[in-house]
Amino acid sequence: MDDLHRTSAQALSALLAHGTVPPATFRAALLAIPPNDRDAWLDVVLGLGEVPDDGPHLPRGCVPYLPCPVDAILRAVDLASIGERDLFVDVGAGVGRAAALVGLLTGAASVGLEVQPALVREARSLGGRLPQLHFTPIEGDAERLSAPATSGTVFFLYCPFGGERLTALLAELERVARTRPIRVCCVDLPLPACPWLSLVIPATGDLAVYRSAPPPVPA
Repeated sequence: MDDLHRTSAQALSALLAHGTVPPATFRAALLAIPPNDRDAWLDVVLGLGEVPDDGPHLPRGCVPYLPCPVDAILRAVDLASIGERDLFVDVGAGVGRAAALVGLLTGAASVGLEVQPALVREARSLGGRLPQLHFTPIEGDAERLSAPATSGTVFFLYCPFGGERLTALLAELERVARTRPIRVCCVDLPLPACPWLSLVIPATGDLAVYRSAPPPVPA
């Protein structure tokens, strides 16, 4: 990342620390950065350092934390039509990077589910640095949803786990989808067949966005 883009990131970071940046303004600033520099640029904006090492609390079968690429998140926002009325739930949220980006791009409130305490502490610190975000980090096992995540309208999965844990999470999401429509955004995560989910458009590369079937009408 060149010095000009680093300076723009630092200036935007200062604005976010002391006030509100409208989503349209933030999006324009992000899109002005070359795609290959957007991840480094965002880390400066959010005040993030090196990716923390995984600790002993990472359960067997879970994928070590890696930040999701910015452009995958940007495409998910557009394909899932995420807006300020949504509640975005990041399953395996790490330090809260994806949730923060979605909030800045859309104004949506967000919840970050993360099992590793050290990463949850980093996420809470990030939320404290960005007063305009409505971001709630939750420490716990992501395969078992708890409030406020159960109120989510968009669920984001960047390959947090597979196998039995993924099956359990999908069962939780199906229960949520019986109460209201939801969208499920998956990056680098093929889902097993789920009759209650349908692709928004054919999967594109690393990203697939699904919508749930309409909830049943009470008799």
